[in-house]
Amino acid sequence: MTVYERPFGRYFEDFTPGDVYRHWPGKTITEADDHLFCMITMNHHPLHTNVYFAEHETVHKKNVVVGNLVYSLVLGMSVPDVSGAAIANLEIESLVHRYPTFHGDTIYAETRVLDRTESKSKPDRGIVLVETKGINQEGKEVCYFRRRVMVWKRDSAPVRMRPYGEEIWTES
Repeated sequence: MTVYERPFGRYFEDFTPGDVYRHWPGKTITEADDHLFCMITMNHHPLHTNVYFAEHETVHKKNVVVGNLVYSLVLGMSVPDVSGAAIANLEIESLVHRYPTFHGDTIYAETRVLDRTESKSKPDRGIVLVETKGINQEGKEVCYFRRRVMVWKRDSAPVRMRPYGEEIWTES
């Protein structure tokens, strides 16, 4: 029997400046996604939740997805490839929304490694600088951000454990 562990995040040694991670899958943002996010975060601006207001009083004449949802979605898409094994997200250096996102748009994401630096105070970790882009179905960049992530070095990372053993596959 072969057991396959799904990688979730990377260790310091795995990051090489210039490498690009194409995150999968993309996500179509629905009106329900946008409304729920707005209500959870108490963003009650009618631009996001009121069709009549959007049609009559806004530049785009339709609802725009709240920017923090777009950012959160793109960040979340990057977690399995970038920060799933991280100690901490240290900084969002910049966040730019270049084009609006609308209900029904599908967002994809890619991340490029810009730099990695060993910790000066703790030899078991390092800091990785990455930039991530959210791209819609038309190829337009709707979101861009740079962030610094503190990650374990491979030999120092805690072992991922489960609350059960291999006995779950033994025949009864």
